[in-house]
Amino acid sequence: MILPVFILHAGCPYQCIFCNQRTISGEQDSSLEGARRQIEGLLAWARPDPSNELAFYGGSFTALPMDRQRALLELAETYRARGLFGPLRLSTRPDAITLEILALLREHQVETIELGAQSLDDRVLAAARRGHTGAQVREASQLIRQEGFRLGLQLMVGLPGQGKESLAATCRQVVEIHPDLVRIYPVLVIAGTPLAELWRQGSYRALTVDEAAAACWPLYHAFTRAGIRVIRMGLQPDRELCAPGHILAGPFHPAFGEKVKSWGIGQQVLRKIAEQPSGNYNMVITCPDKMASLVRGQHRSNVRLWEQTGKVRVFFQTGETFEVMFHDRKTL
Repeated sequence: MILPVFILHAGCPYQCIFCNQRTISGEQDSSLEGARRQIEGLLAWARPDPSNELAFYGGSFTALPMDRQRALLELAETYRARGLFGPLRLSTRPDAITLEILALLREHQVETIELGAQSLDDRVLAAARRGHTGAQVREASQLIRQEGFRLGLQLMVGLPGQGKESLAATCRQVVEIHPDLVRIYPVLVIAGTPLAELWRQGSYRALTVDEAAAACWPLYHAFTRAGIRVIRMGLQPDRELCAPGHILAGPFHPAFGEKVKSWGIGQQVLRKIAEQPSGNYNMVITCPDKMASLVRGQHRSNVRLWEQTGKVRVFFQTGETFEVMFHDRKTL
């Protein structure tokens, strides 16, 4: 279990165009005592287990002054001694990784470092006001792996100026870096961000849910084929983020990851239908029961998509693996 402690915008030297961390995390206090209070809150519901990980999220941990990093790590150690968790993980910026910092993190049993890369396209990074380059993402990733940490990369889809070619190039570079894990977040227009102003002015158009799913699927497919774990797609829906007036526009969906996977299945089967000779077919899909809703799509959206081709009637049956079979109705 990952036990999150949010340190908000702490350590971030820039205001990224999409970021209002207080709204995204629901946390308002970034002090050391605020972190202590959050950990105490975790004690109320989390079962102590050495396989749990305490995670410092929401800011750029390694961009904090070294004494502040050390104080937070030492605070965590007092709770590790009580058996709440074992290793630590944190998120940070690619331009805030040094050998000195990594030595401190190793000393305090940090195992996983997630870099907020967002993109590896310098033009897109500049438009997002990230303040770092794609080269810095690659360099930090290499250093983290070299020093024996697990590496995570956080990516965004729908950034200003980020088209299909940019996303494809970022995808190829991430596969080459081969992190241990990836998170993919579609851009939401959050109240109080610079992006919200661009959206109001008409200078930025947010993706729809379907557009975002279509953009995320090639990344998810490429990463999983390469053996890279995609541990999340879409922001965690919480009370603060979902409060009225916080999300102004964008592809928010409470089960966005499932939406992406379902969209991808829909397109894969659609290609199989297109490969069939002209005619009318009974298309029989075999899949495990737990996969059926994913294959059908939300409100049977995939079934409607396939039947709208005019070539197939769709039937389902339960089986251990996912298979698609076509039976010519004339021969039945």
